[in-house]
Amino acid sequence: MKLLVVDDDLELLGLVSYALRQAGYLVVEASDGLAALAAFEREEPSLVVLDVNLPRLSGLEVCKRIRAMSRVPVMMLTVRSAEEDQVQALDLGADDYLTKPFSPRTLLARVRALLRRAGDEKPAPLATGDFTLDLERQSVSVAGHPPVRLTKLELRLLQVLLANAGHTLPAERLLSHVWGSRGAGDRQLLKQLVHRLRQKIEEDAAEPRYLVTVAGVGYVLQPEEGEAE
Repeated sequence: MKLLVVDDDLELLGLVSYALRQAGYLVVEASDGLAALAAFEREEPSLVVLDVNLPRLSGLEVCKRIRAMSRVPVMMLTVRSAEEDQVQALDLGADDYLTKPFSPRTLLARVRALLRRAGDEKPAPLATGDFTLDLERQSVSVAGHPPVRLTKLELRLLQVLLANAGHTLPAERLLSHVWGSRGAGDRQLLKQLVHRLRQKIEEDAAEPRYLVTVAGVGYVLQPEEGEAE
């Protein structure tokens, strides 16, 4: 299940995204209003966590435009004293709001409540081609073989690759999803993580058929076994 998180406070953006990823959600990030709309149309998330105060286009305007084209749940982030923002957000179609500061546990509870109301509470197993990824059990089954346990980093990497199966993902996007926007990862760590994941999903990690390197760009997951590019 994919969630869009939008905030121009990069530290808070990283914390919120990290908490949601720890809970098993696929997270897409944006740090301004126009980027948020572009990400919404491109990624088709199941829920949006949206800050009110954004550069380039306000969160309230983003909420209004999202609501004009979709019924996807929207949670607004507001400051404690901004009652007018809270009222206006709800009038524009937001489903809920959360005042800053807030705890990760509160955020997750409110997100789950919104998804439950929308009929989509828990991340379901993600099945694409030869792969079945079970987020709750943190495991993957390939081509009908018994499930293999994944580490949290391996799970996040495979999750975003499966969600974009057949499409090459730049290394920067993979780094952001796996390690967050605070820059804890680098290309060498990503390369090592890809190697470890290949050892679990490939018959021969030295000649990968599923998880293929695209030189100078990033990686692509071919969901059905085939010849490497």
